[in-house]
Amino acid sequence: MTKKTASNKVLWIFAIGQLGWSILSGIIANWLVFFFQPTSEEIARGQLEYIPQGAFLGLTAIGMITAIGRVFDAVTDPFIAGKSDSLRHKWGRRIPFLRFAAIPFGVVTVLLFISPFSTGSKANVAVLFVFAMLFYLCMTCYCTPYNALIPELGSTQNARINLSTFISVTYFFGTAVAYLVPNIAGFFMKAMTAEETINRFGGSEAMREKIGEELAGQITSGELISYSNYSSAYRITIGILAAVAIIAMLVPAFLINENDYADTTPSKSTAFSSLISTFKNKEFRTFVFSDILYWIGLTLFQTGLSFYITVLLGLDSKMTFPLFAVMTAMSLACYPFVNIFSKKMGKKKLTAFAFLFFSVTFLVTSASGIIPFPAKAYGVLIAVLAAVPMAILGILPQAVVADISEADKIDTGESRQGMFYAARTFAFKLGQSVAMLLFTSIALIGKSIPKGETGYGLGYRLTALIASVLCLLGGVIFLRYNEKKIISKIEEAHSDDKT
Repeated sequence: MTKKTASNKVLWIFAIGQLGWSILSGIIANWLVFFFQPTSEEIARGQLEYIPQGAFLGLTAIGMITAIGRVFDAVTDPFIAGKSDSLRHKWGRRIPFLRFAAIPFGVVTVLLFISPFSTGSKANVAVLFVFAMLFYLCMTCYCTPYNALIPELGSTQNARINLSTFISVTYFFGTAVAYLVPNIAGFFMKAMTAEETINRFGGSEAMREKIGEELAGQITSGELISYSNYSSAYRITIGILAAVAIIAMLVPAFLINENDYADTTPSKSTAFSSLISTFKNKEFRTFVFSDILYWIGLTLFQTGLSFYITVLLGLDSKMTFPLFAVMTAMSLACYPFVNIFSKKMGKKKLTAFAFLFFSVTFLVTSASGIIPFPAKAYGVLIAVLAAVPMAILGILPQAVVADISEADKIDTGESRQGMFYAARTFAFKLGQSVAMLLFTSIALIGKSIPKGETGYGLGYRLTALIASVLCLLGGVIFLRYNEKKIISKIEEAHSDDKT
């Protein structure tokens, strides 16, 4: 049976799912460490230390949990991919996973920030560990089948690049929403603190308004925020964003009929044998090795962004969103050019260029606060520099994997798109787990040095420098990818189909 070619409308519907899960992953990537390993400034504002701080053999509790979670996530990726590739269901091979995983994914994200025991309790570590494993399992159950639909919906080169562009747009918006957490939480902190004070002293509606106005400036500086209000504000915010994310993830799950566009023939290979066969693909191995280094570097940068802003530049955490908004706007402005030039020049040259550009951006970030330059202006400079490679690497890697998986299908006759994306995430999540261990451990370097003295923030500075080196190495390795061989094989097969 001839399958339909997905229209841009269908591709946009699909991309809304990316908006949902990027909100949830952005919350965890950017705020989990910030919440459970707070800086001295955040502690002064009202944040509690829910889990034991410090390190054992150089490893922190939150670092070990996130690293183990990423390893667990990586290991479950091939398993879920194998189940998805071999699934026989009236809804298709991918949609059933999307429908059943979305709600648990959102709920567990909220539960990660709930610490039921007293501050500093080891029991909170155990609770955090359990919910972290459940979070990564739910993310795998949704994201792996979701990504497997990319080459099936993007059945042509143009459609593939368009789809990669669309999901990159929604990814950016989802991540931007995640960066809003402290801004939204600040609103709830203000409201709860004002209400708490009003209830304490009573008064008319006019007095309530007056007290609320007078408290605004003090609450912004953190003077009147109670410990319970600080944490509650973050939890309420994350709960609201998780609900939005769930709705977004369910949109493609219920509005796209997979059977109309995708080959739903179940794969006969076991998950393990399919994974082995996937890594036997030489071009895929080249891509994955470069991708691992990129994701280690990017994860160091993303996890450290709030710390670069608050510690190295000395700005408020609420500046995270405006700076990310600048980066997003600049990056989105680059999207049409990436779309056009990738079709003309190919994906390899642009991707290698993006690696180099990111390396320079991370190097500039590592110098934050050293060069005599206004803090906000320096933050904008970093955001503008990061925009170009973010645009390129937000679009093209997904399309590269789609190309490789399609070429492999031509060679082997077996449809294993799910395993290719799972193998990629298996590899880069191992890299992310290394990055989390590195960041949380390196961040402790110089943490006891008072603000204003030499060495303050040294650990955070080192993480940006390491990210720069890793991105440069990733770009060098990616230059070995044989794009001409892959594309010519696909074009030849398509020309044979037409004849």
